Amino acid sequence: MKSLERRTALVTGASRGLGAAIALELGSQGARVAVNYWANPSGAERVCAQIRKSGGEAHAFRADVREEEEVRRMVQEVRDVFGEIDIAVLNATGPQPFLSIEEQTWRSYLDQLEFFVKSPLLILQQIVAGMTSRGFGRVIQIGSEVVEIGNPKFANYVAAKAAQLGQTRSWARELAPTGITVNLVAPGWIPTERHADVSQEEMQAYANLVPMRRMGIPEDVAKAVAFLAGDAAKFITGQKISVNGGNTLE
Repeated sequence: MKSLERRTALVTGASRGLGAAIALELGSQGARVAVNYWANPSGAERVCAQIRKSGGEAHAFRADVREEEEVRRMVQEVRDVFGEIDIAVLNATGPQPFLSIEEQTWRSYLDQLEFFVKSPLLILQQIVAGMTSRGFGRVIQIGSEVVEIGNPKFANYVAAKAAQLGQTRSWARELAPTGITVNLVAPGWIPTERHADVSQEEMQAYANLVPMRRMGIPEDVAKAVAFLAGDAAKFITGQKISVNGGNTLE
């Protein structure tokens, strides 16, 4: 029996990048995977097709996870197809502009907070009652090492990711008695499609600073998520797991 067999997993922002790798890994572990997307239906369908080709179950669900009504509709659609959601991987993100202090606006902060704080809240509110009633739930946020590094000209993003970590810890404490775990996986810079225009020199400069002297791959993050989603992690909650080759130490 596969480790996540008979579990239903929702992965937001799963049509490409880290979300796609996470969806594929959960599918390979036997989970029924709800692949959320907003603007990339072909990518979402490719991910679903890969999971099905490997013998798994997957279905694509379109929703802007920053909007309450869309989240409510999506969660009901997932229930109609797969049943109750057991695992929620909160990965969706948008543009991540670098902005100097002079260029930043409150809207630039809200843009990030809506993905990393508002969206997770909206989703958890829709699924927490079912998880509580079953005495089982896995909520996994996708954070970032930037909270520790404090990247310059990136305060809008760094602040939102820090808020997401605080949210994770508070939820973990609140939900611990119910059998629901809440954790956060914090990747380093993992090259994905969104980094297509970044030079090899820039990537190498980052890799040179990583103790392992290389950059990670999406599958590294996906395997950490799959571990937290399974029974082996049932006594782990409120934790941040850094997947960055030792680039940050706490």
